[in-house]
Amino acid sequence: VQYNGVTPDQLTIQTKPVDPIIESGAQKQQMINIECVNDFDSVPLLTIQFLYSSVQQKISCKLPLGVNKFLEATDMDSGTFFSRWKVLSAPDQESQKIVKAKVPMDGDVVKTRLIGFGTSLLEGIDPNPENYVCAGVIHTRNQQIGTLMRIEPNKQAP
Repeated sequence: VQYNGVTPDQLTIQTKPVDPIIESGAQKQQMINIECVNDFDSVPLLTIQFLYSSVQQKISCKLPLGVNKFLEATDMDSGTFFSRWKVLSAPDQESQKIVKAKVPMDGDVVKTRLIGFGTSLLEGIDPNPENYVCAGVIHTRNQQIGTLMRIEPNKQAP
């Protein structure tokens, strides 16, 4: 098993050993432990090599691993959220994107996806009840990074 696309200073990846021979029709589970050391922007590629009928085989697949796998939901009140929100001013601390929704935004679906991403959905703290506000902490070996998110839907846009 090899991992391509990331370096040891971004992710450390450990696997538990499995039996070198797997009988026909049998299944084995490969446990993988991944620690985020620093930020990363490429997805690790898992490459498995094995012999089948004396012929070398190779299978590669992307691991479903994004920064949200290291994100812990965090609760906070309105005062705490907005006091932290207002001090974000450096270019590397803030990102704003305007995107056009391809389908109408269903509130329950949006909430489910935001919670599934790993953040805490902070309901009722934004002065505009249409906005979605979330918070979390990204854990790496070297630091913990507070993450704030605010989605402001424009329901009047076509």
